[in-house]
Parts: sequence; structure tokens; C-alpha cells
Amino acid sequence: MKHLSEALEALDAQDTRTRDIAADRLGDLLQGTALPQADAELVVSRLVALFVRDSDHGVREAALNSVCEACNRRRLPLRLFEDLVPIPPTLRNDLLAYTLYILGSTRDPAAEEVISPFVTHADASVREEAALALDEIHAAQGPRNASPPHSS
Repeated sequence: MKHLSEALEALDAQDTRTRDIAADRLGDLLQGTALPQADAELVVSRLVALFVRDSDHGVREAALNSVCEACNRRRLPLRLFEDLVPIPPTLRNDLLAYTLYILGSTRDPAAEEVISPFVTHADASVREEAALALDEIHAAQGPRNASPPHSS
């Protein structure tokens, strides 16, 4: 896919605006279902890497926003997001909320340990996102302490 390879290549551009636009384009591709799962996982891993290495807030936000688009449409494994952990204490609240959403969307119980400390965060929107992320994980595990079904 020509557009995909061009956008992935642009993530490494020197120009901040080019990286920002590339992350947004990849988010547009991730919004649909045209990408096979393997390609979507490749794009997500590249966007996570961009987030981790880039110093520009706009580029970092565009990268995480695009990853969220993928999480809205697909089930993505926690392993794709290992570089987001541990979450730096200096991470801005908006980026922190994206990160918590992403980790919760994996529905992986292993993410609970990373998310749980943020339910007492000073910022209300971060606390809310942490609670929603934990709810997502718990919902995927099914009802807790449910009685086994009775046979007739």
C-alpha cells in the first residue's frame, strides 16, 4: 500500500510538521478496516515508537491519538504498548489520559497494575480515564465471583 509506506517513512522526517501530518494520516488509515491486522499492528508499533522518541508535544499527541483510533476499531495486544510503560511521572495529563485509554483497551489483566495507581491522580480527567480503563479490563474478565450456572 503506497500511502501506508509513505506515511510510515514520513514518521522519520526531520520536520516536525511532516511527522505530525504522517501520524494523523496513519490515524485516518487506522479508523477504517482496510488495513489487515498485521499492518495495523505495524503502524501502531511505529506510532508508539514515535511517541517515545519525539520531543514535540504535538507530534506525540498525534501519535497517541492515532493509536486510540486503532484501539477503537481493533483488539490490540498489550505487547505493542510495552514502551509506554512505565508511565513517566512528568507525562502531561492529556497524554496520560490517552495512554490509560490505550492500555485499558487491550483488556489485558496485566495492564491493571500500571493503570491502578492513576485512580487517585490529582487530575479528575486522569482519574476518570483510569477508572474507565480498569472497567474495560474487568468487563473483559466477566463477572467476578459469579456463581456457576445450575444444571437442570
